[in-house]
Amino acid sequence: MNLREQFDLSEDRGYLPAEDPARRFGAGPFFKYPHSDNIHAACYLLLEDSKNIPKLLVAGQFRNFVDNFDSNRYLGIAGVGTGKASGDVDSEVRLVMNLLSFMAHAYLWGGDTPATVLPQVIAVPWHAVAKKVGRPPIQSYVSYAIDNWYRIDKSQGITLDNIALIQNFLAGVDEEWFTMIHVVMEAQAGPALAGAYDACVAANEQDWETVRKCLFKIAASLGQLYQTFCRMEEKCDPYIYYNRVRPYIFGTLNNPNLPDGLIYEGVEEYRETPQKFRGETGAQSAIIPALDGALGIYHEGKIGKKEKEEDVLKTYLMEMREYMPPKHRAFIEWCEENSNLRKHLKNKKDSAMELPYNLCIEWMEAFRTKHMEFAVKYIVKQGQTASAVGHGGSTLYGTGGTPFMKYLKKHRDETAEHKVIK
Repeated sequence: MNLREQFDLSEDRGYLPAEDPARRFGAGPFFKYPHSDNIHAACYLLLEDSKNIPKLLVAGQFRNFVDNFDSNRYLGIAGVGTGKASGDVDSEVRLVMNLLSFMAHAYLWGGDTPATVLPQVIAVPWHAVAKKVGRPPIQSYVSYAIDNWYRIDKSQGITLDNIALIQNFLAGVDEEWFTMIHVVMEAQAGPALAGAYDACVAANEQDWETVRKCLFKIAASLGQLYQTFCRMEEKCDPYIYYNRVRPYIFGTLNNPNLPDGLIYEGVEEYRETPQKFRGETGAQSAIIPALDGALGIYHEGKIGKKEKEEDVLKTYLMEMREYMPPKHRAFIEWCEENSNLRKHLKNKKDSAMELPYNLCIEWMEAFRTKHMEFAVKYIVKQGQTASAVGHGGSTLYGTGGTPFMKYLKKHRDETAEHKVIK
């Protein structure tokens, strides 16, 4: 099976796109505004407008900037990705989704209080492009990280010293580093994801020696990913993250600062009814859910003794898949449906498999433990200090709209329980 064609992933890049994300529109120097092509004209304006986000947010003028737009400013954007011969259709659509997501969230959170209505000039094209990419019109992990980077030296790899971001909110080293860490982790997960696929195939063929080698490969990949994650504090300060990075990536669901949701002006499907969507969160990356599926790590839905808490966690995990690219969702489902590794270990007591399997579980547990530590340091503790430069929002609910500490601990503990005990 061709993993890139079927699931949009590869061993060398993980879930990152096969080609580096587009940073502009058009395949050559012929593209220059004003252009007779309304699609390109609208895309050009969007690209230029998005460059103003950091400066205007600092000045508190971004909403005024957008409010002065003609409502048809980006009218042609709905047609992006059609009638192109350059072969760069997918990357251009992704770039539009990226830029509109940043524009929308800069408007939504770029004032003293959140906006309750997103202007038609952004809402209508954003909704149209979101339909094309198969995700809701909200800033999600894909546009924030997976499609939001470029290599400084194209002859070199996807590493922390060779990538930068296409778009920012406020910009600065802390915001760049926070996202760069996630981009590099996505690339480093490639061998683990490819290994998970190969392990599932080999297990169903009862080729246990290949499965064992694949498990060691997964563990090695997870070890690299973990080491990169541990570097977060090198250039992303907890205070800066909480007050200047986190505020712009919240969603509109389970957000106490926007209890009634957001109206997408002019979007016929919503009929002026406020919408609520989860915000950007690492839980929208398909890495860990796919590996959970391949390794047979199961998360119970119940998070407490009260009836109303039952199945909340399971529902949340399934909801997160709606914010992933459709092919990434498909890979998670494939791993869940085709893995029998856990079953084999429980039934056969295969000692040759126990060591590499346990290594995978230990790295998954270590990653989730580090995630909990960062949540305390970057969110819980920062929420106890007043700041004049921003506000990171709730210390009880994450950017995805969940009681994150309870969920993170439960994920970590359930992962540890899957270790094979001799």
